Amino acid sequence: MTNHGAAENSLRRAQIVLQEAEALFAAGHWNLCVRRSQESVELALKGALAWAGIDVPKVHDVGPMLKANSGRFPAQFAEAIPRLASISRSLRAEREISFYGDPESGIAPEELYTADDALEALRSAKFVIEQCLPLLSV
Repeated sequence: MTNHGAAENSLRRAQIVLQEAEALFAAGHWNLCVRRSQESVELALKGALAWAGIDVPKVHDVGPMLKANSGRFPAQFAEAIPRLASISRSLRAEREISFYGDPESGIAPEELYTADDALEALRSAKFVIEQCLPLLSV
């Protein structure tokens, strides 16, 4: 598969997962919306790395890889990398907790998140995808 094909597949999956996050938001499942938003961000950013011909690491936060390779991207995307990396890092921190809860306090994930948390995660995921999709036209 070409770099473009791998990027396209990853971004398509990111969009599907984002739709799932939106449905979870509509159903009031805030924690699951956060989790799926993180997964959408991860897929989109890994698609961007594939587009640039960078071996995609098997980690959940690829922000450092984006920063280290910013020169391989078009200027508009490269300018967004600090924010993209920040989103990747912050949602990565929520990945397990949003699914399993807080192991230290024993609080269930459903009790940890609010509609505002989920909305912020959704907005972040949408921003990431909006930044990544134009790569497919380059």
